[in-house]
Amino acid sequence: MTELRTLKVALLGCGNVGAQVARILIDDADTLASRAGARLELSGIAVRDVDAPRDVDLPRALFTTDAEALVKDADLVIELMGGIEPARTLILTAMRNGACVVTGNKALVAKDGPTLHEEADRAGVQLSYEAAVAGAIPILRPIRDSLSGDRITRVLGIVNGTTNFILDQMDSTGAQFADALAQAQRLGYAEADPTADVEGHDAASKAAILASLSFHTRFSLDDVYCEGISSVTAADIAAAKDAGFVIKLLAIAEKLDAAEAGTGDTGISVRVHPTLLPREHPLAAVHGAFNAVFVEAENAGELMFYGQGAGGKPTASAVMGDLISAARSIVLGGPGRAETTTGQVVALPITSAVTSYYIGLDVADQPGVLAQIARLFAEHGVSIEIMRQTIHRDADSNTESAELRIVTHRASEAALAATVEAVKGLDVINSVTSVLRVEGV
Repeated sequence: MTELRTLKVALLGCGNVGAQVARILIDDADTLASRAGARLELSGIAVRDVDAPRDVDLPRALFTTDAEALVKDADLVIELMGGIEPARTLILTAMRNGACVVTGNKALVAKDGPTLHEEADRAGVQLSYEAAVAGAIPILRPIRDSLSGDRITRVLGIVNGTTNFILDQMDSTGAQFADALAQAQRLGYAEADPTADVEGHDAASKAAILASLSFHTRFSLDDVYCEGISSVTAADIAAAKDAGFVIKLLAIAEKLDAAEAGTGDTGISVRVHPTLLPREHPLAAVHGAFNAVFVEAENAGELMFYGQGAGGKPTASAVMGDLISAARSIVLGGPGRAETTTGQVVALPITSAVTSYYIGLDVADQPGVLAQIARLFAEHGVSIEIMRQTIHRDADSNTESAELRIVTHRASEAALAATVEAVKGLDVINSVTSVLRVEGV
């Protein structure tokens, strides 16, 4: 039997995910060797504090604070530190020294992916980041490899477990946003500072990565329109439920032709925002902190990928899949898998997005109101699909008002936004209570 070669693996970071990766490398060494075609030797773990408590019992001799020396002597580098620096410098150093790199650093890939890919191409090494999007769900490799012979037209994703948990709690229990967020923090789903999650920044980084792979064009975080969920109220959730919808924070990347975009250019709309989905849509059934990505392609049709989007063990699974792939590329002697950026389509502004709106209006209960509103919508080229009216009586003033809930047909964001602004100017409108985008209708 031929003796297997040994590849040195350097691990940068030993948090929840890093500790699980180290455990798998040690405990499953024989199984991994048979799959990779080489023994994967964990040569060291770079951390800030070698004595910090950790959930997994690992040999103290593996820990070091000298990350630069560690990556220079490695065949494979796993970066799980997070943040931009020193992660970026260490990854570049690793690749310049001939190491393949696996990272879960979504912020870095979204911000500086082109630089990392260019360095990987020059060095002839593999750069992989399956763990950067949707935890354990294998979504990036299927998009990059399995669907490489197809044309993806649209990607919709629930890619942040914290916000999905919060919105799911609000939907199922009627809780206010602040109460659902507090519960998410108690259960460990949300950080003490939840800004990156609830304001959509985490999902926006993942949207940039999904768009880049799906449409073979480099998109950065700056190309992503982003809205979070902090302004979603219990009243919004209840009104959506009454109309047969559920609210989810979606990452969306879709191709729009020149006529749809209204810009003269075919391009890609990449955006993150709270979205109403019909309750029969597959993504509407994603509960708790789970993630799911819904892909539409010209030939494959509709596909959905579902699973745990975070956590040490699930994310470590994605890291290990990339590691085995990179190890096999080294063993077989082939070049690293290059990024395919043949599309070169433009990123469209949010005003070019094509969607539907849900609009909640508090209006005067008097004749002609509906006609005025319908006429104004028509003047702006926006078609109404659903209109529901509920009458409310104020016992103190003995007056009545009406609540209108309108769902439009698909139109450009610019036309829809202009319609809402015009509606606000009508004398019969007391207030615009809610404006949310709608998908799947």
